[in-house]
Amino acid sequence: MIELVEGQIPRIEQKHDYALIAITKHGVELGRQFVQKFPGTDLYYMSKFARGDEEARGIQLFSGSVRMLFPALWPVYKGLIVIISLGAVVRMIAPLLEDKKKDPGVVVIDDRGEHVISVLSGHLGGANELAREVAAVIGARPVITTASDVQKTIPVDLFGRRFGWEWESAEKLTPVSASVVNEERVAVINESGERDWWMHDTPIPPSIREYATIGEALADWPQAALVVTHRLLTEEEMPILENGVLYRPKVIVVGMGCNRGTSAEEIEAVIRETLQELRFSIKSVKALATIELKKDEPGLLAVCEKFGWPLVWYTPEELNQVTLDEPSETVYKFTGAYGVSEPAAKLYAGVDKLVLTKKKSGNTTISIALMPYREEERR
Repeated sequence: MIELVEGQIPRIEQKHDYALIAITKHGVELGRQFVQKFPGTDLYYMSKFARGDEEARGIQLFSGSVRMLFPALWPVYKGLIVIISLGAVVRMIAPLLEDKKKDPGVVVIDDRGEHVISVLSGHLGGANELAREVAAVIGARPVITTASDVQKTIPVDLFGRRFGWEWESAEKLTPVSASVVNEERVAVINESGERDWWMHDTPIPPSIREYATIGEALADWPQAALVVTHRLLTEEEMPILENGVLYRPKVIVVGMGCNRGTSAEEIEAVIRETLQELRFSIKSVKALATIELKKDEPGLLAVCEKFGWPLVWYTPEELNQVTLDEPSETVYKFTGAYGVSEPAAKLYAGVDKLVLTKKKSGNTTISIALMPYREEERR
């Protein structure tokens, strides 16, 4: 049992992504039923409602003020489901609030299980979606007040997140979000990301207009913009970001061959230098592809771990199925493949042509491919 003592953060046992907290008789019953239907939830409730089966069911009991439980739950759970009055929850979590990019999603269920309210971190913390899921499980009504969700328009801070898009800077998220929900003229320029970005079952509102290029959008003087591109913008294009957010889609594939023992520092430097020469953003790299012989190369593994990229490898037989612009007998002699960086990049990207066919630099050989989301749409 967890003993809650003033001024001390209790030790808890986190097993899942979500925690459900209850402090009333009805709340405990609702919580016990809920965790049976919603896997991935740890249940916490007051020890005075113990029924004797808590240890067997992995339920954690506590005694003392529930307020002192939240500091332990806050940093470790993805979301908190709380069956306590909304006002009390707001007072208890207020001292813990840090940043919407870090705080967990918080939803509140009333004691009768009739409403599920998204309270905190609705978008980035996932509370809005969690509220919908919880409500569906218990047969309640989800209460969501985020304007973009209510109006079924673009959630600027989540735009493209399901595809892995990253925004370059959070500076303009708030003013651009205001432009979207206030139905001002908003330009969407999607140069290289996935095309099915609209996430609602209703038509795109007329205040949001798509443009093929930044130049076309600038000529139309939009009040805000969402720009999706792997490119580094030119000086002439930068005005689009005066009230705009720049997103980086995961479309760049780095094909890489290297000598055994090549350092992570050299590999990273070559990648950065090459992308800079191409005027591409490193945030748009989707994967690093190589030959099977290099699947355990420490330098490649270290770079991939640093940036969160998967290291994808292919057998020589797979690489030799790819038509190469520059096959190499020397490479074949040592690896059994006529090329490494070039065919690996082509295979992963699913393309016949590369942005950069092959560049030798020090102990490395690098090729660059782009995932063809826009091209596929045009065919």
